[in-house]
Amino acid sequence: MPLNPENAKPIVFTDIDGTILDQKNSFQQTRPLLKQLQALATPLIFCSSKTKSEIELYRKELGVTDPFIAENGAAIFIPNGYFSFEYPCTEKNGEYTKIGLGESYEAVRGKLAKLATAINAEIVGFGDMTAEELAVDTGLPVALAKLAKEREYDEPFRLVHGSLKELARLANAEGLTLMLGGRYFHVLSGSDKGKAVAILKGLLAKKFGSIMTYGVGDSKSDLPMLAVVNKPLLVRREFGGRNAHVSTWMNLLRLVSESIRIEEDPGKAWIDRPSSVAKHNLFQRRGKPRDLNLKA
Repeated sequence: MPLNPENAKPIVFTDIDGTILDQKNSFQQTRPLLKQLQALATPLIFCSSKTKSEIELYRKELGVTDPFIAENGAAIFIPNGYFSFEYPCTEKNGEYTKIGLGESYEAVRGKLAKLATAINAEIVGFGDMTAEELAVDTGLPVALAKLAKEREYDEPFRLVHGSLKELARLANAEGLTLMLGGRYFHVLSGSDKGKAVAILKGLLAKKFGSIMTYGVGDSKSDLPMLAVVNKPLLVRREFGGRNAHVSTWMNLLRLVSESIRIEEDPGKAWIDRPSSVAKHNLFQRRGKPRDLNLKA
């Protein structure tokens, strides 16, 4: 039975912080919506600044078995056997095939320290803090802070003092990518979320044929990802407040559900493209979002 006349497979790429997780680091409000997407056989691909270990935790909790992108696009992790064909990779182990795109964490931290010294700036990165200190700084439990420190590529940091403009200029000259995430600046080398998503899109198209990609993000670091999907969705808290991420997922679920709607006659199917999402800005100014009565 075709998915739609174009036979397009819906695929969702999403950030984690501020999109799936709320301000209390809970996904209880979005979990029912994610489960409904999974019931529609929609691959759910995490694309986050979080480490491999952190993302694995949420994949396990949500029962997600699709590939994922860690540390702002620095590495793609593909469960072994997910693709039936060969593809370029940098590492294979018992569980994943990895496509590493970024320069090593140690090299990135070394370059960042050099730049900070050059402009007399003070920077405090995740690598400068103990797990206990990081837990206080982020509000995470110590166990999660330990996972957040298991970095291979990307360094989140705070600029305590110094010129951000000068730091960004020198970082660019050094071939580093400097970006603002939800709470921290991030620096990495060699990739971003857009490049990683584009590579994974190519592999998914080879697996499924025609695909329709959706992206969910909430910060500037998500813009490269949103730029390369068919339908980008931006969580806009200035309109929806703390429940804006829930409203965004409700809209996404509606889009995906309508795109694969099947008539009683199995020989007919169609895809709806509502005019309200022509620019893929699915969160409209429509008053207070509906209360789902779900406890975080």
